[in-house]
Amino acid sequence: MLAGLTVKHIAMAGRLGSGPALGPQDSSAAGAAKTRRATDVKRLLWLLPAVLLAPLGWAAFAPLHLPSRDELFEIPPGTYARRMAGDKVEILPDRIDLTLGLNDVLLLRNLDEVPQQFGPVLIMPGQSFRLPFEVASTYSFACSAHASGQMAVVVAPKPERGWPALQWRFQQLKKLWKKEER
Repeated sequence: MLAGLTVKHIAMAGRLGSGPALGPQDSSAAGAAKTRRATDVKRLLWLLPAVLLAPLGWAAFAPLHLPSRDELFEIPPGTYARRMAGDKVEILPDRIDLTLGLNDVLLLRNLDEVPQQFGPVLIMPGQSFRLPFEVASTYSFACSAHASGQMAVVVAPKPERGWPALQWRFQQLKKLWKKEER
């Protein structure tokens, strides 16, 4: 009798421990589990494009907003002295890109010790000059802060919804990344 219980306990232990690694498994249960996993993977594959395309859709059709319409550029202290010493100082870009209705005001701040000329305006030390734009176009200005003496301001129209808005947002990200690299 004792031997019978021992065999019985061993048989029960074998059934309790059965599984993929320990022993045989019912083939219909394994097939059902495999089908469920395949279905779950298919659902995830259908969901993946939606998850990836949702942010692009938002970026293309959401309203465009910026915290300020001003695009600030500062002429740092010592710019004139460095230029007179022969240093090739490029403090402002040769071309400034603005967008109507979003960032369409150029704001120049002279932190240098000498006056700087921008177009017909003389910006004294410590002063700022705001120039709003109301028409999309390319404007050329004489600028004493540039080695070439010239600067272009390109004012683009506000982008339409869809692909143009998506391109505009991408350009803003590139501009931000360039500023962070400096």
